[in-house]
Amino acid sequence: MPVSSGRPPGKPYQGMRAAGGAADIIRAMAPSKRSTSETRVGLPRDSAPPKTREAILRAATSVFARHGYDGGSVEKISRQARSHDRMIYYYFGSKEGLFVAVLDDIYRRMDEAECRIGLDFGEPVHALATLIRFKLGYYRRHPEFVTLLNTENLHRGRHLSKSRGTSEFAASTLGTLARILASGVEQGRFRPGLAARDLYLLIVSAGYFVTSNRFTMSAFLGEDLQGDAAAARWEAFVVDAVMRVVS
Repeated sequence: MPVSSGRPPGKPYQGMRAAGGAADIIRAMAPSKRSTSETRVGLPRDSAPPKTREAILRAATSVFARHGYDGGSVEKISRQARSHDRMIYYYFGSKEGLFVAVLDDIYRRMDEAECRIGLDFGEPVHALATLIRFKLGYYRRHPEFVTLLNTENLHRGRHLSKSRGTSEFAASTLGTLARILASGVEQGRFRPGLAARDLYLLIVSAGYFVTSNRFTMSAFLGEDLQGDAAAARWEAFVVDAVMRVVS
């Protein structure tokens, strides 16, 4: 049966509290004849049309992944989003608030993708292998996820600690692994005493490192680690290694 986090979508972050407020700025800038626009005054932020906010979030993800937090300026983000700087402050409050929202969003998207793979907990060996392949494949398909976390590690996790959803996402994926392990132990397929947290660290480190260091390791080893054949070989090795650990 598929895993479901059961969480409602995250709400946008509160806007700035500067004198006059963002709503006053938007009111001053918006054409008076437009009664339904993304700058409409009096529309609660949680129910505001999502088009502009989503465009900013996608642009910020790309810009922060390319330039890092310090190099990812508000101007670059608003230009790529085809929006205005003031809209970033309206929806996210600050550049820092936007970066926190980006981190929250990339974890949310990975969590939702994991929920869609449809694990069968009655078949723990197959479920664990499927989850391992998903994790490794997700990092490979979304290198921006790894790049953004590398950036956040340089900041010692101070932005991620302010995220509203990551603790729930962590609980979701650890809960999935715990159910797989419990099923495997009950069927006599896995040894008892294993912690879901330790197994999680083992799996994600195997996928994260290869993606994070794909260029340097390819040069060091003299082979392309980004190709499909190399990825399939590493995936099979990791699945076998983890199965030996849990058996």
